[in-house]
Amino acid sequence: MINKVVKDADEAVKDIPDNAVLMLGGFGLCGIPENCIAALVRKNIKGLTCISNNAGVDDFGIGLMLKQRQVKKMISSYVGENKEFERQLLSGELEVELIPQGTLAERVRAGGAGIPAFFTPAGYGTEVAEGKEVREFDGKMYLLESWLRADFAIVKAWKGDTMGNLVFKGTARNFNPMMATAGKITIAEVEELVPAGTLDPNQIHTPGVFVQRIFQGTQYEKRIEQRTVKN
Repeated sequence: MINKVVKDADEAVKDIPDNAVLMLGGFGLCGIPENCIAALVRKNIKGLTCISNNAGVDDFGIGLMLKQRQVKKMISSYVGENKEFERQLLSGELEVELIPQGTLAERVRAGGAGIPAFFTPAGYGTEVAEGKEVREFDGKMYLLESWLRADFAIVKAWKGDTMGNLVFKGTARNFNPMMATAGKITIAEVEELVPAGTLDPNQIHTPGVFVQRIFQGTQYEKRIEQRTVKN
């Protein structure tokens, strides 16, 4: 039996090289792989292409990697909470591909499903359509979009077992499960790591066949991106 359990985040990311393509799960600051991001910052690798729904905030999440100039290119859908991201974009230091959120999700899902391209109406008639094939179906115009895949997919789950089966909670299911299928190597950090056979098979969101490394994370901050109520 393959042993997928690693000691910690530093061991999980130790062979990620410069110029790698990474997928980083989460939605806003919810369900992001906090431990692995911290380990990547400590490792200080450079030239990364990061595929993520957003770019974190200035002092948390992917924002920490941007601050340390580790990211060469961001492929994202929402980046409005990060001033350092804005500065690097406007100065030309950072290459950015902005994608409609649904299209981003489907491009990642397609990568995991082995579907190299698909047509979507999102973005037709806008800058998103520049350079892309356009085709009409039933009187409506669609853009051809290609799959997204990564060298390493780094995700965060609520629970996982030693075989790599994962259970996500709430909003963390928005991008983590599909990204877990689209990496050549998938690394999962979990809040609770349990023995194989403990999880209810009907509750598993990502089967262990997609996961190569798993560990139990520690000291999760779980920051709130925008507070809408007072304490």
